[in-house]
Amino acid sequence: MFQQIATIFKIPELRRKIFITLAFLAVYRIGYFIPLPMIDQAILAENMANQGGGALGQVLGFVSLFSGGNLSNSCIFALGIMPYISASIIMQLLSSGVIPALEKLKKEGASGQKKINEYTRYITVPICLIQGAFLFNSFVGSSDTSSGAAIAGITGGNLVYFGIGAVLMMTAGCLFLMWLGEQIDEYGIGNGISLIIMAGIISRLPDAISSLIFVPGTGQLKKSLFTLGSEAGDVSLEKVLILLGLFVGVIVAVIAMTKAQRRIPMKSARHVRGRREVGGTKNYLPMKLNTAGVMPVIFASTLLILPWFLFNLLSQQTQWAWASDLSNLFGRGSGWVYNMSYVILIFVFTYFWVAVMFNPKEVSENLKESGSFVPGYRPGKPTADYLERVLMRVTFIGAAFLAVIAIIPSVLSSKMDIPMNVAAFFGGTGLLIVISVALDLVQKINTHLVMRNYQGLTEE
Repeated sequence: MFQQIATIFKIPELRRKIFITLAFLAVYRIGYFIPLPMIDQAILAENMANQGGGALGQVLGFVSLFSGGNLSNSCIFALGIMPYISASIIMQLLSSGVIPALEKLKKEGASGQKKINEYTRYITVPICLIQGAFLFNSFVGSSDTSSGAAIAGITGGNLVYFGIGAVLMMTAGCLFLMWLGEQIDEYGIGNGISLIIMAGIISRLPDAISSLIFVPGTGQLKKSLFTLGSEAGDVSLEKVLILLGLFVGVIVAVIAMTKAQRRIPMKSARHVRGRREVGGTKNYLPMKLNTAGVMPVIFASTLLILPWFLFNLLSQQTQWAWASDLSNLFGRGSGWVYNMSYVILIFVFTYFWVAVMFNPKEVSENLKESGSFVPGYRPGKPTADYLERVLMRVTFIGAAFLAVIAIIPSVLSSKMDIPMNVAAFFGGTGLLIVISVALDLVQKINTHLVMRNYQGLTEE
């Protein structure tokens, strides 16, 4: 294994790509700690720490987890890369038959995709401005609120001008991250945007482990680590062993399901050319069990923030008890209502996303044009119907897998008294993103090694 890793750095081009990627990620992490000017960081940190265990803190922490930013810290990269991801999703949906002109561009290949990417950048800007305005409002709320931060010497109209400047800074930070991701795509290795998100997720791991095993503010190991059984909210020896086993098991399961695919046999038609007979070869059409990837989990989680936000706002404005109760029910990890809603939405969005990404009729037509067919099914509509039946069954398995992985953090947090920032690494969106990006990165490194007649990191 170590010899294979050493081989990577023997190839000048691959070594250069890796170092360039690491350098760009280092720039991202440096910008992560550059604060917006004139905001009292101490007060903001204190308020956000107080909110950390509450519903608002969990929502901000969750959104920050897959955005590569930090919604609880007033830095220039506070928005992360989420506005660009939102714009990409919007363009992907619009180019899947909603707007014929965009669908036509999508079918033009590289040139059309380049134009779609340009439109995506344009859409990112207004999304950044809107999200930045909401985020700034949470930063500079009145000092007696639990989510605000004091700004010394700035009031009234001056606060408006400063707010405009702060929103523009966060917008520029998001656009810079977008540019950074594109530079990694061109000069580095791996998908730049995904690597930025992955770096943001992994950077939270040391703090999560520290809060789990160390006494806050002392750096000493918790005494409960050396005992069997502990008070609520503390971690004991059996909990650590269970968490370690669960962590390894979840990672193995996620890798297996991410790589798993349903192979549909295909054959190419035979043709006689001169005195030779060509074609008739057997092949497979791979259909991944987790075709939708992590997108259904992101969609479902984001949509579940809406009822919590509305009921929470309603309860604050009206003091109605029922609104407060509903707000608590839809708080992240609050119980069976949240988990059941989460699972249902994951199934809905999985089928929706697969329907957008995989068109059986189009695949059937492509097979027909290339002279290939599925044995036992005539080309055209019969093949499309067969592919759709298989797709529905495979999608159900993928949706069930996503639902189980997604609710693991909530179950761990409630049943084992594990902090949510720790439980998030044992399932959910963060783990899916990290493993998917890591597998993609390994695949790209393998491609470079095999092209130069070296043994790959993994054997297919």
